[in-house]
Amino acid sequence: MHAVAAAPPLPIPAPPRRTLRLLPLLAVITLLATPPLGGDGSATAADAACGVLVVWAFLRVLRSGERPLSRRAAIVMGLPVTGICVAAMGAADPGTAIAGLGRYLQIFVLVPLAVLLLLRERDDFRLAAWAVVALALFEGGVGVQQYLTRTGASYMGEDIRAVGTFGASDIMGMATVVSCGLLCALGLALDPAPGASRTRRRAALGCAALLLLPLAVSFSRGAWIATSIAALALLLLSGIRRALAVLAVTAAATVVLVGVSGSGTQMLQERLASITQVESAPDQSVTDRYTMWAAAELMWRQSPLTGVGLKGFPDHRDSNSSLALSSGSDTAGAGAAFKRQPLLSPHNMYLLVLSEQGLIGVVTLVGGWAALLVSGVRRLHRARRTRTAMDCGLVATGLLTWLLVDFFYGDIGGPSTALTALVLGLAAWWGLARGAARP
Repeated sequence: MHAVAAAPPLPIPAPPRRTLRLLPLLAVITLLATPPLGGDGSATAADAACGVLVVWAFLRVLRSGERPLSRRAAIVMGLPVTGICVAAMGAADPGTAIAGLGRYLQIFVLVPLAVLLLLRERDDFRLAAWAVVALALFEGGVGVQQYLTRTGASYMGEDIRAVGTFGASDIMGMATVVSCGLLCALGLALDPAPGASRTRRRAALGCAALLLLPLAVSFSRGAWIATSIAALALLLLSGIRRALAVLAVTAAATVVLVGVSGSGTQMLQERLASITQVESAPDQSVTDRYTMWAAAELMWRQSPLTGVGLKGFPDHRDSNSSLALSSGSDTAGAGAAFKRQPLLSPHNMYLLVLSEQGLIGVVTLVGGWAALLVSGVRRLHRARRTRTAMDCGLVATGLLTWLLVDFFYGDIGGPSTALTALVLGLAAWWGLARGAARP
């Protein structure tokens, strides 16, 4: 009697296998749409998923036994640790310093590094980018419904501000997600490589056009400015002729979408006009921002090298601010009662780093971001010369450009902060990973 050989196990097809490997990353993106766990904005399911993502990525590296990072990647990704740790040691409150240390390492080191290690090829990157687009479409749909039904956050006495599932306590959350989704879709649509799928490019361009309306009714001036600059950069990097065609389509879509916005058109025009009135007729939010910027500069002058310590801005704010600073900002609507939120940061990431971490923090943290941008643009130009796919590079460059511009008007904080870490991770993969250089 002959023994029957056991049949070899059937291999798992590549797309399902890729989805399983990237499941923790996709979970972080999906869970960004869930409300805070405690209802106070301090902890979210996305933050918990970030911890799982970090552990998952490092376990896969240990299991593979491969050298995960090049020397340049290790230096760029590890550089912020120095400034963050020095600032934590200089903080007045050890408990607050430890909490701040964990948060900064999570957002600027651990999660970006996990994304860099987990992504292996360009299809992995594309899957993550499409997941961000899907999240943006969902949040944008919720936001447009809030605007049309007047169930959003309060703005100019009316509950029309689109905030998605993030609520009135994080009015920038939906705008951040929609902006990133729009840029992901635009980058996927602009790939000039000969082998790029026309169907996918048209679908991506359609998604980008759809996201213009929720971005508009978010009434976020910072998101508008950052998205416009990043989108223009992508159009120029993809080619002048293609840029003109996309600009024509976008202009037509903008006219249509603004036309259906109804009575809110006047408010949109006033909000746009307010961008140029920051000097002549600033509103209270602009006055508060300028006052806190001046306070952050004074803090840095007191401790130029190391700053006042991690999470030290709130404790030093009042002693360095003028009487023009209000006690807080008003939030209401989107299912929440009226609340006065204290102003605990300067709403400028660069000044926040400068005031709390000093020149050491600026050189290590901001220097790392600059290195990512330079590496990404250089690799993008190389892909264009060799006529290989540019969509991943365009998405990464667009997202990082948006983040660096937006940091002039905002900083980390709120449930959407996990997306900042993912953006830095996608930019790090494109600029530093070996797999990104392969077609």
